[in-house]
Amino acid sequence: MLERSEISCLLQPFSFCIIIFTIFLIFLIYKWYSTYMVTSNNKSSPPSPPKLPIIGNLHQLGLCPHRSLQTLARRHGPLMLLHFGSVPVLVVSSAERAKQIMKTHDLTFSNRPKLTAFDKLLYNFKDISMAPYGEYWRQVRSISVLHLLSNKRVQSYLAVREEETKSMVENIENCCLSSSSVNLSLVLMKLTNDVVCRVALGKKYNDGEDGKKFKKLLGDFVELLGTFYVGDYIPQLSWLSFVNGVDAKMKKVAKEFDEFLEKVIDEHVDDYQNRVNGGHDCVGNEDYKDFTDILVHAQMENLLGVAIDRVSIKAIILDMFAAGSDTTSTALEWALTELLRHPKIMHKLQTEIRSIAGSKTFIAEDDLEAMVYLKAVIKETLRLHPPIPLLVPRASRAKVEIDGYEILPGYQVYINAWAIGRDPISWERPEEFDPDRFLRSDVDYKGHDFQLIPFGAGRRGCPGILFAMAENEIALANLVHRFDWGLPGGASVENLDIAETTGLTIHRKFPLVAVPSLYNPLC
Repeated sequence: MLERSEISCLLQPFSFCIIIFTIFLIFLIYKWYSTYMVTSNNKSSPPSPPKLPIIGNLHQLGLCPHRSLQTLARRHGPLMLLHFGSVPVLVVSSAERAKQIMKTHDLTFSNRPKLTAFDKLLYNFKDISMAPYGEYWRQVRSISVLHLLSNKRVQSYLAVREEETKSMVENIENCCLSSSSVNLSLVLMKLTNDVVCRVALGKKYNDGEDGKKFKKLLGDFVELLGTFYVGDYIPQLSWLSFVNGVDAKMKKVAKEFDEFLEKVIDEHVDDYQNRVNGGHDCVGNEDYKDFTDILVHAQMENLLGVAIDRVSIKAIILDMFAAGSDTTSTALEWALTELLRHPKIMHKLQTEIRSIAGSKTFIAEDDLEAMVYLKAVIKETLRLHPPIPLLVPRASRAKVEIDGYEILPGYQVYINAWAIGRDPISWERPEEFDPDRFLRSDVDYKGHDFQLIPFGAGRRGCPGILFAMAENEIALANLVHRFDWGLPGGASVENLDIAETTGLTIHRKFPLVAVPSLYNPLC
């Protein structure tokens, strides 16, 4: 039998743990109660569903946050205040309220929240999309708009888009010869990656072991950008990201991408110096065509009027991959999904394209201007399936009043573009895929019509609209012109699964696999 003193000694460590746990629990309850009282006393706050201690409303997000937030907004209104842990989050679910955020009070909501994933992966917010609002952001955005994403510069990459689209079509033609199915999800990802690689880096990275490593690295990069980092909202639980391996994976991907970009920039710097040493005039030289060429050249010659360092160059290049590759392939993937689900719309689109193309087997960019229905199909796809359904979050910089509600500094703001695109106040039959609606409407996606905002709007709107849409149009036009499409095994279109993934961009949960048959314009 143990003596009472021995039992007491054994229980002492356990008692100490109980005391520590109790103190920690009291601290958390106090923090929750303080936050709750502040919110409760602020009678002018937007409508808010009940929240739980510590986690706030996080339990209500579900696996598809854009859908869960739409359901909550139907109950609590298009301007809704949630709490993700201890962080107040304003959720916007209507065109009118989005206009208030991105136009009326655009300057107030021009900042970005400091989220861990973007910090670790995008060089401490040195990129364009997540840089804090201020002089640095204005400089790098100006560089990108004027020197990388202007209409003139986008047109200069026409040959790249056409060459890569032709390569994609030829590969699918080979599948027709063997009557095999095509994984369109992989085909479209390869297309957009190849275009972005050539435009941003000067060459493709898709062959051999290096190609496989790069594809995996890019996939991990995009996946991590959309990863929920619990410490951003519940600092006391930040250790979970160390336990589940997310923190280590972020560091690994950031390190590997940095090493890759260092090599790319070194190659461009060496090429630049060889040209200078060889007596070539690099200023305005059309040989400098890819993004990295332009940035390195501008840095070496100090042509931009502002100083940009190597870190900024790497961050800007990474933005091109994050925004120009994954989102473009996602939009094309959903466009083809909807066309397969709606054979009459597919036939109408093919009729337009084939009548304009005549005997041509390839659609060049010069042919696209007259394809009105093609543009309507892409708009309707972006309405129903915006690649980033919850636009990149904003943060309020000052107190402001919207609809009589007081919005305080430091609120995170999520604009649910997915819900806005399906809002019955803005759209008739909002759940139907009906491109004809855009033949009767001037609504566009360029940031002036807030019922269709897949690229955002205002100061923080995406500067790469022209780049993305140029690739969307030529790729989709050629895929539906050159081929007729069916489902494997003669499956019915009603059986085509349209489940979604989770993350920053919303892909199909399962790859889009279809069977092509070659269209002969001479028959």
